[in-house]
Amino acid sequence: FVCLAPAKVVFINCRIAERIRHGNAVADSVGMVDLNYPPYVLFPAIILVCAVGYLLGSINTAIIVSKTLFHEDVRTKGSGNAGLTNMLRNYGAKGAVLTLLGDILKTALAIGFAGVIFGFQYVRGISVSNFCYIAGLFAVMGHIFPVFYGFKGGKGVLATSAMALILTPIPFLILLAIFILVVWASKYVSLGSVTVSVLYPVVVNGYFKLRFSAAEHVLPAFIALSTILLAILIV
Repeated sequence: FVCLAPAKVVFINCRIAERIRHGNAVADSVGMVDLNYPPYVLFPAIILVCAVGYLLGSINTAIIVSKTLFHEDVRTKGSGNAGLTNMLRNYGAKGAVLTLLGDILKTALAIGFAGVIFGFQYVRGISVSNFCYIAGLFAVMGHIFPVFYGFKGGKGVLATSAMALILTPIPFLILLAIFILVVWASKYVSLGSVTVSVLYPVVVNGYFKLRFSAAEHVLPAFIALSTILLAILIV
Protein backbone atom coordinates (compact mmCIF):
# COMPACT_ATOMS: atom_id res chain seq x y z
CA PHE A 1 0.00 0.00 0.00
CA VAL A 2 2.97 2.32 0.55
CA CYS A 3 3.76 2.25 -3.16
CA LEU A 4 0.20 2.92 -4.28
CA ALA A 5 -0.76 5.49 -1.63
CA PRO A 6 1.03 8.60 -3.03
CA ALA A 7 -0.59 8.33 -6.46
CA LYS A 8 -4.05 8.03 -4.98
CA VAL A 9 -3.49 10.91 -2.56
CA VAL A 10 -2.19 13.19 -5.33
CA PHE A 11 -5.19 12.36 -7.53
CA ILE A 12 -7.73 13.01 -4.78
CA ASN A 13 -5.87 16.11 -3.55
CA CYS A 14 -5.97 17.67 -7.01
CA ARG A 15 -9.68 16.98 -7.33
CA ILE A 16 -10.51 18.41 -3.89
CA ALA A 17 -8.22 21.41 -4.35
CA GLU A 18 -9.98 22.26 -7.62
CA ARG A 19 -13.38 22.07 -5.96
CA ILE A 20 -12.22 24.26 -3.05
CA ARG A 21 -10.82 26.88 -5.42
CA HIS A 22 -14.23 27.15 -7.07
CA GLY A 23 -16.11 27.15 -3.78
CA ASN A 24 -17.82 23.81 -4.41
CA ALA A 25 -16.20 21.68 -1.72
CA VAL A 26 -18.55 19.96 0.66
CA ALA A 27 -18.19 19.37 4.36
CA ASP A 28 -16.67 15.91 4.11
CA SER A 29 -14.06 17.01 1.55
CA VAL A 30 -11.82 18.67 4.12
CA GLY A 31 -9.91 16.21 6.24
CA MET A 32 -11.56 13.13 4.69
CA VAL A 33 -9.25 12.61 1.69
CA ASP A 34 -6.84 10.26 3.44
CA LEU A 35 -9.65 8.23 5.02
CA ASN A 36 -11.01 7.07 1.66
CA TYR A 37 -8.78 4.01 1.49
CA PRO A 38 -10.28 0.53 1.85
CA PRO A 39 -10.03 -0.93 5.37
CA TYR A 40 -7.22 -3.35 4.47
CA VAL A 41 -5.11 -0.32 3.55
CA LEU A 42 -6.42 2.20 6.09
CA PHE A 43 -5.96 0.20 9.29
CA PRO A 44 -2.38 -1.00 8.59
CA ALA A 45 -1.54 2.56 7.53
CA ILE A 46 -2.81 3.99 10.82
CA ILE A 47 -0.89 1.36 12.80
CA LEU A 48 2.29 2.10 10.84
CA VAL A 49 2.00 5.86 11.33
CA CYS A 50 1.30 5.42 15.06
CA ALA A 51 4.24 3.05 15.54
CA VAL A 52 6.74 5.20 13.65
CA GLY A 53 5.56 8.37 15.39
CA TYR A 54 5.71 6.79 18.84
CA LEU A 55 9.16 5.24 18.36
CA LEU A 56 10.62 8.47 17.01
CA GLY A 57 9.03 10.39 19.87
CA SER A 58 10.56 7.95 22.35
CA ILE A 59 14.03 9.09 21.33
CA ASN A 60 14.32 11.62 24.14
CA THR A 61 16.94 14.21 23.27
CA ALA A 62 17.20 15.65 26.79
CA ILE A 63 18.07 12.28 28.30
CA ILE A 64 20.56 11.48 25.54
CA VAL A 65 22.29 14.86 25.78
CA SER A 66 22.42 14.90 29.59
CA LYS A 67 23.88 11.40 29.75
CA THR A 68 26.30 11.83 26.85
CA LEU A 69 27.67 15.31 27.56
CA PHE A 70 27.12 15.73 31.29
CA HIS A 71 27.15 12.09 32.48
CA GLU A 72 23.89 12.58 34.38
CA ASP A 73 20.24 11.84 33.85
CA VAL A 74 18.32 15.11 33.60
CA ARG A 75 15.36 13.36 35.23
CA THR A 76 17.30 13.33 38.51
CA LYS A 77 17.68 17.11 38.41
CA GLY A 78 15.36 20.03 39.05
CA SER A 79 11.76 19.31 38.12
CA GLY A 80 12.60 15.78 37.00
CA ASN A 81 11.26 16.39 33.50
CA ALA A 82 13.27 15.38 30.48
CA GLY A 83 12.55 18.55 28.56
CA LEU A 84 13.89 21.88 27.36
CA THR A 85 13.23 23.99 30.45
CA ASN A 86 14.85 21.55 32.86
CA MET A 87 17.84 21.19 30.52
CA LEU A 88 18.28 24.96 30.38
CA ARG A 89 18.09 25.35 34.15
CA ASN A 90 20.57 22.57 34.89
CA TYR A 91 22.95 22.45 31.94
CA GLY A 92 22.74 25.86 30.33
CA ALA A 93 22.28 27.00 26.75
CA LYS A 94 24.31 24.21 25.14
CA GLY A 95 22.17 21.43 26.54
CA ALA A 96 18.98 23.38 25.87
CA VAL A 97 19.81 24.13 22.23
CA LEU A 98 20.67 20.51 21.49
CA THR A 99 17.43 19.41 23.13
CA LEU A 100 15.49 21.99 21.12
CA LEU A 101 16.95 20.81 17.82
CA GLY A 102 16.54 17.13 18.62
CA ASP A 103 12.92 17.37 19.74
CA ILE A 104 11.93 19.45 16.71
CA LEU A 105 13.74 17.05 14.38
CA LYS A 106 12.10 13.88 15.70
CA THR A 107 8.63 15.44 15.54
CA ALA A 108 9.28 16.69 12.01
CA LEU A 109 10.47 13.24 10.95
CA ALA A 110 7.36 11.57 12.38
CA ILE A 111 5.03 14.00 10.61
CA GLY A 112 7.18 13.95 7.48
CA PHE A 113 6.95 10.17 7.28
CA ALA A 114 3.15 10.36 7.22
CA GLY A 115 3.14 13.37 4.93
CA VAL A 116 5.47 11.94 2.29
CA ILE A 117 3.44 8.75 2.00
CA PHE A 118 -0.10 10.10 2.36
CA GLY A 119 0.27 13.79 1.60
CA PHE A 120 0.43 16.87 3.84
CA GLN A 121 -2.77 18.26 2.29
CA TYR A 122 -2.24 21.93 3.06
CA VAL A 123 -5.40 23.91 2.38
CA ARG A 124 -5.62 27.63 3.15
CA GLY A 125 -2.57 27.67 5.39
CA ILE A 126 -3.28 24.57 7.43
CA SER A 127 -2.77 20.83 6.98
CA VAL A 128 -5.92 18.74 6.86
CA SER A 129 -4.10 15.41 6.71
CA ASN A 130 -5.45 13.09 9.39
CA PHE A 131 -2.36 10.89 9.16
CA CYS A 132 -0.02 13.82 9.89
CA TYR A 133 -1.93 14.75 13.03
CA ILE A 134 -1.97 11.14 14.18
CA ALA A 135 1.80 10.93 13.63
CA GLY A 136 2.37 14.14 15.57
CA LEU A 137 0.13 13.00 18.42
CA PHE A 138 2.00 9.71 18.81
CA ALA A 139 5.37 11.47 18.60
CA VAL A 140 4.30 13.59 21.56
CA MET A 141 3.06 10.50 23.40
CA GLY A 142 6.43 8.87 22.79
CA HIS A 143 8.15 11.93 24.21
CA ILE A 144 6.02 11.86 27.37
CA PHE A 145 6.05 8.06 27.76
CA PRO A 146 9.27 6.90 26.01
CA VAL A 147 9.50 3.13 25.65
CA PHE A 148 13.30 3.35 25.64
CA TYR A 149 13.50 5.15 29.01
CA GLY A 150 11.03 3.44 31.30
CA PHE A 151 8.04 5.47 30.05
CA LYS A 152 9.25 8.57 31.91
CA GLY A 153 10.00 11.51 29.66
CA GLY A 154 9.19 15.18 29.32
CA LYS A 155 6.00 17.23 29.28
CA GLY A 156 5.71 17.24 25.50
CA VAL A 157 5.42 21.01 25.15
CA LEU A 158 8.27 21.38 22.66
CA ALA A 159 7.18 18.39 20.57
CA THR A 160 3.63 19.75 20.47
CA SER A 161 4.95 23.18 19.48
CA ALA A 162 6.91 21.63 16.63
CA MET A 163 3.79 19.78 15.49
CA ALA A 164 1.72 22.98 15.65
CA LEU A 165 4.34 24.92 13.69
CA ILE A 166 4.44 22.31 10.92
CA LEU A 167 0.74 21.54 10.58
CA THR A 168 -0.98 24.71 11.82
CA PRO A 169 1.54 27.55 11.31
CA ILE A 170 -0.87 30.48 11.64
CA PRO A 171 -2.59 29.20 14.80
CA PHE A 172 0.92 28.48 16.09
CA LEU A 173 1.90 32.14 15.70
CA ILE A 174 -1.26 33.21 17.54
CA LEU A 175 -0.49 30.80 20.39
CA LEU A 176 3.15 31.90 20.48
CA ALA A 177 2.04 35.50 21.02
CA ILE A 178 -0.28 34.37 23.82
CA PHE A 179 2.51 32.29 25.38
CA ILE A 180 4.92 35.24 25.38
CA LEU A 181 2.27 37.51 26.89
CA VAL A 182 1.37 35.05 29.66
CA VAL A 183 5.01 34.36 30.55
CA TRP A 184 5.83 38.07 30.52
CA ALA A 185 2.90 38.86 32.80
CA SER A 186 3.23 35.91 35.18
CA LYS A 187 6.97 35.11 35.00
CA TYR A 188 6.00 31.42 34.85
CA VAL A 189 6.90 29.40 31.75
CA SER A 190 4.74 26.50 32.94
CA LEU A 191 1.66 28.72 33.11
CA GLY A 192 2.27 29.88 29.56
CA SER A 193 2.67 26.28 28.39
CA VAL A 194 -0.53 25.11 30.05
CA THR A 195 -2.46 28.11 28.75
CA VAL A 196 -1.54 27.64 25.10
CA SER A 197 -2.01 23.87 25.37
CA VAL A 198 -5.60 24.35 26.50
CA LEU A 199 -6.16 26.97 23.80
CA TYR A 200 -4.62 24.93 20.97
CA PRO A 201 -7.79 23.04 19.94
CA VAL A 202 -9.83 26.22 20.44
CA VAL A 203 -7.60 28.32 18.19
CA VAL A 204 -7.38 25.63 15.49
CA ASN A 205 -11.16 25.24 15.48
CA GLY A 206 -11.58 29.00 15.32
CA TYR A 207 -9.17 29.20 12.40
CA PHE A 208 -11.23 26.60 10.53
CA LYS A 209 -14.39 28.62 11.07
CA LEU A 210 -12.72 31.80 9.78
CA ARG A 211 -10.90 30.34 6.79
CA PHE A 212 -13.43 27.82 5.49
CA SER A 213 -16.98 28.27 4.30
CA ALA A 214 -20.00 27.26 6.35
CA ALA A 215 -20.14 23.93 4.50
CA GLU A 216 -16.46 23.18 5.14
CA HIS A 217 -15.60 24.57 8.54
CA VAL A 218 -16.41 21.49 10.63
CA LEU A 219 -13.07 20.47 12.13
CA PRO A 220 -12.13 16.95 10.90
CA ALA A 221 -12.57 14.35 13.64
CA PHE A 222 -8.97 13.12 13.84
CA ILE A 223 -7.61 16.67 13.88
CA ALA A 224 -10.02 17.72 16.63
CA LEU A 225 -9.25 14.56 18.62
CA SER A 226 -5.48 15.02 18.27
CA THR A 227 -5.47 18.64 19.42
CA ILE A 228 -7.75 17.88 22.38
CA LEU A 229 -5.67 14.88 23.48
CA LEU A 230 -2.49 16.92 23.23
CA ALA A 231 -4.00 19.55 25.50
CA ILE A 232 -5.00 16.88 28.02
CA LEU A 233 -1.58 15.17 27.92
CA ILE A 234 0.33 18.39 28.55
CA VAL A 235 -1.98 19.74 31.24
